[in-house]
Amino acid sequence: MNAVIRAIVVLSVANNFRILGILRGFGGLINRDVYEMNIHTVSEIIEKGGTILYTTRSPEFLTNDGLKKATDSCRDLGIDVVVVLGGEGSILGAKRLYENGVNCICIPCTIDNDVLCSDNSIGFDTAVNTATSMVDKIRDTAQAHDRCSVIEVMGRKCGNIALHTGISVGATAILVPEYKFDFDSDIIEKIGFAQENGKKHFIIIVAEGLKMTQEISSEISLRTGIESRVSILGYVQRGGAPSSADRILASKMGCFAVELIVENNLNNVVSVVGNSMSPVPFSEIRNFKKKFDFSTYEKALSIST
Repeated sequence: MNAVIRAIVVLSVANNFRILGILRGFGGLINRDVYEMNIHTVSEIIEKGGTILYTTRSPEFLTNDGLKKATDSCRDLGIDVVVVLGGEGSILGAKRLYENGVNCICIPCTIDNDVLCSDNSIGFDTAVNTATSMVDKIRDTAQAHDRCSVIEVMGRKCGNIALHTGISVGATAILVPEYKFDFDSDIIEKIGFAQENGKKHFIIIVAEGLKMTQEISSEISLRTGIESRVSILGYVQRGGAPSSADRILASKMGCFAVELIVENNLNNVVSVVGNSMSPVPFSEIRNFKKKFDFSTYEKALSIST
């Protein structure tokens, strides 16, 4: 998110816009926790993970009273456009502001990459690269001890990180919330096939949304006799220096958002489809959550060993 904040601020300054940084999301807007931003405030942040504006969920914003406070803040602070960075929940929040007369531009920022109208969201590439790097390290131990490593990655309701990490590391099985797996055919038989072809260590990638990582590991040990260990990667996937691909994507999205503001083309979600960016109006979006890519998942299963 810091890379997109930097791009927005730098290009906004070039267009003589006044920039206010809103701390901690919609809650900060309600409490008017803001500060003036300029080029100095965003220098040397592009390489940093997280966000200098911080983030938090705001139950108050979901109430009518909280929404009114946020709307009043925009009016009293002289805010013409709110640029919202986030996933499905943040975009829904921006749409609520828009429906109450506040102009907004949304930029998809979520490691789950599940925003419907955009192929890519900021943070996904970094999360997958981080998870892949961690699994590569865990594999060294699994290989040395002929173990099965059952590795849990982030994704409460979305299996995109698990899917892409699983492909990247050549996992024996990839288990996601969107697919009701069969333990015998999707895990045990896969392990057996790999054993018959000389493999002695195995990587199982599990999305956290399944909530059964330890049970899967225990059952593998019981059914196969292979020592199985669980590794939960957790919040390591959300931190660290962003990948170059994410920095570039964020910079391009931030610039495009400011260009929309200059053109007075407001109340849109910045969308990336292929190599092109376009604005998708709030009025055209009925559902913000992207469907799982079963085509890629089927290909992943066909080459898993």
